[in-house]
Amino acid sequence: MKEQLIFDLSRSGRKGYRFSPLDIPERPAGELIPSKFLRKEAASIPEIPESEVVRHFVRLSNLNYHVDKNMYPLGSCTMKYNPKINDYTCDLPGFSALHPMQPESTAQGALQMMHELAEMLSEIAGMATVSLQPAAGAHGELTGILLIKKYHAKLGRPRHKLLVVDSAHGTNPASAALGGYQTVSVSSNAAGRTNLDDLRAKLDEDVAALMLTNPNTLGLFESEILTIAKMVHDNGSLLYMDGANMNALLGLTRPGDMGFDVVHYNLHKSFSTPHGGGGPGSGPVGVSARLAEFLPVPVVEKYEENDATRYRLNSDRPDNIGRMMNFYGNFSVLVRAYTYIRMLGAEGLRRVSENAIINANYLLIRLLDHYTLPYPKPVMHEFCLSGDRQKKAHNVRTLDIAKRILDYGFHSPTVYFPLIVSEALMIEPTETESKETLDAFADALIAIAEEASSNPEKVLSAPETTPVRRLDDALASRQLNICCTL
Repeated sequence: MKEQLIFDLSRSGRKGYRFSPLDIPERPAGELIPSKFLRKEAASIPEIPESEVVRHFVRLSNLNYHVDKNMYPLGSCTMKYNPKINDYTCDLPGFSALHPMQPESTAQGALQMMHELAEMLSEIAGMATVSLQPAAGAHGELTGILLIKKYHAKLGRPRHKLLVVDSAHGTNPASAALGGYQTVSVSSNAAGRTNLDDLRAKLDEDVAALMLTNPNTLGLFESEILTIAKMVHDNGSLLYMDGANMNALLGLTRPGDMGFDVVHYNLHKSFSTPHGGGGPGSGPVGVSARLAEFLPVPVVEKYEENDATRYRLNSDRPDNIGRMMNFYGNFSVLVRAYTYIRMLGAEGLRRVSENAIINANYLLIRLLDHYTLPYPKPVMHEFCLSGDRQKKAHNVRTLDIAKRILDYGFHSPTVYFPLIVSEALMIEPTETESKETLDAFADALIAIAEEASSNPEKVLSAPETTPVRRLDDALASRQLNICCTL
């Protein structure tokens, strides 16, 4: 049933509220607010009883898709279920009522939490220290790039290039450009990993760093990472890791042990905060010892005073890159990540990655006979299929498959990324999905592959069951192109 606008549900005289009598003398409106700011006519406000207001917005919420409703198989986005205990701790008065301007002496618990979180993240990734300030993954990337820039500048040898592998997230070259660097693409080899010959050819004295995701966006671990790290460091360059895929590494291996100098974490992905639709996010940055002095300020420090452990914010760091965000970063996300890590512990974090890897490989095996796998298995926490078979045989594109799966009650996987895969269908089930959910999702994709063969028009006209049906893709594309030229 189509949901009406709340204005259409309004009926004169119906109310869901009652104001208390005024306990102050009534005064003309112009005495409180200057007349020039007053509306000449009152805005139309719907008149609806409370029960209908609640039901209206609950019905609207049910039309929306969310992670508490079903699986979000978005490759490279790690949309896992978020434990509700995270929200409980975030709402504790000592955290939720905290004001960022209050004295340090009255915020010791919050400062302790941030200090301990930074220590835990450092241990998880094998880095010397961590800044919690960046507000999201791409913001963490920019922070890391500015750290790299500062490092080379202090050595007196500014460099102007950043190498980015062709399977990288789009934020990598974008962040590099924002940091003032020229980006140079490094190709992937036939196995979907970094092409060492191409990397060797492009490593010159003007390269500041190589940006790499490990495992990469194909879900493949860079098995020659130690060789890559040596090549980069021998060139006087630094190695940056995009940590968007950290969900595959927790407790199994550490970027610092691989030779990375900088890594950003997506706390809202790997460490479970509800996200999507623009936020909230948090993108802490971990660094090796050589970059620690450049971290943004303030830095939370632990010290002893009168036989008591205390915490403070230190901004007296002369070589810092400056603030990346006001105050301490996205504090509520930090609390949720801290809760998640403390609840799971070291063994629990390892199980997260083990289960994510098992789930991805199980799902891949179930789908192998129905879609094309462009690069060899096994994979880590995610994998990338191709809809080339359906497109060539039946003119059914990956976009059509993505729209059709909405009718089966699932959110679409990531499509058309990474760019090196034709008709890409990128899937990450995460560790929080049960075998029953994985089987239901696999059954849906298998059924769509069969429909593409037996009844392609059904897939081409999907979705059929959503509140909004298929848009005019050609018109939308033309409108997007027009907007991009304005």
